[in-house]
Amino acid sequence: MASMGDPEATIQIHRLTPLDIHNKEFKKSFRGYDETEVDEFLDLIVAEFERLVRQNEELQSTIAGLESRLEHYKGLEETLKNSLVLAQKTADELRESAHREAAIIKKEAMAEAARLREEAQEELKRSYRETELVRDRLLRFQVEMKAFLQSTMDMIDKGVSGLGGRLEEEIKTTRE
Repeated sequence: MASMGDPEATIQIHRLTPLDIHNKEFKKSFRGYDETEVDEFLDLIVAEFERLVRQNEELQSTIAGLESRLEHYKGLEETLKNSLVLAQKTADELRESAHREAAIIKKEAMAEAARLREEAQEELKRSYRETELVRDRLLRFQVEMKAFLQSTMDMIDKGVSGLGGRLEEEIKTTRE
């Protein structure tokens, strides 16, 4: 049998089962303990030890379940962290893309506005040129019309004077 200082004895104590306690036989001595009391106390120890072993097994099972759940939650936590990092990265990329697209749209809009402004200025210049041409034509027409009317008036005046002189001659000729 191993002594108390012996490492095997320590291992056996740690591996003590309720059955070991129940089956333990003590030597009898003349002035020893009352056997009935010892047996009753050993029965109490066995019952308490069995309860503690069951409780320990239940706790070990609970710990194993909790450790399993903990690992599961750690996995979920890691997945969530990765998802958050990915979501942040995606949001940053979307934001950057939106800024680039907005800059492009702004640049295109400004170029389009400049083009339209140039077209409008060219159209305005063309309209001014056309207006000047029409004004010049109108002035020329006015001058030409005045000249035509003046020459017509002169011809009428000459025609009336000449007609008046011929009429007088004919009247004189007829009177004579």
